[in-house]
Amino acid sequence: MKTENFSAVTEFFLVGLSRYPELRLSLFMLCLIMYLIILLGNSLLIIVSILDSRLHTPMYFFLGNLSFLDICYTSSFIPPMLIIFRSERKSISFLGCALQMVISLGLGCTECVLLAVMAYDRYVAICNPLRYPIIMNRVRNVHMAAWSWITGYMISLVQTTMAMVLPFCGNNVIDHLTCELLAILKLICSDITINVLIMRVGGIIILIIPLLSISN
Repeated sequence: MKTENFSAVTEFFLVGLSRYPELRLSLFMLCLIMYLIILLGNSLLIIVSILDSRLHTPMYFFLGNLSFLDICYTSSFIPPMLIIFRSERKSISFLGCALQMVISLGLGCTECVLLAVMAYDRYVAICNPLRYPIIMNRVRNVHMAAWSWITGYMISLVQTTMAMVLPFCGNNVIDHLTCELLAILKLICSDITINVLIMRVGGIIILIIPLLSISN
């Protein structure tokens, strides 16, 4: 029988752009400015939509959800990335890497579903304007937003868990600035056919179906 040397991995080293140390400061400032702009713009939209009673409509409810999601999504990887830019030890713990993947992938999946929900909201508003207040009532809006988050995080949790429970070969160097699912799968020794299949199915659910819904 063929034997392979598996070893426990307790941390990962993120070495993305390590070959270009002269770009660290420029990238740090660029990412920081972009992050602050994202925080400011989305925060203002959320505050305005809450304070202005005229904006208490389904469209702005979903826009507020999308803005909050964008804040969370960028916060899941930009601050750690900024720390790596300014730190000499560019590592992240095994648990921290898994947590970052669950959060960032979950938020990315949720955004795709939420965009499809927003497209449905506009479809009802245009094609059924008289029934719009009945169809898109407050309870249904909350349910649709909640299921967008639940669906996104269920897919993210399944894919991340299936990857992190597999054996690693001892190689814990990731050529990225953040933990990404595809980068992690490259470090795994065992067969990842099931993981790739689940990723493709998840991609169809999260990308293709919402895209078709938005296009229609």
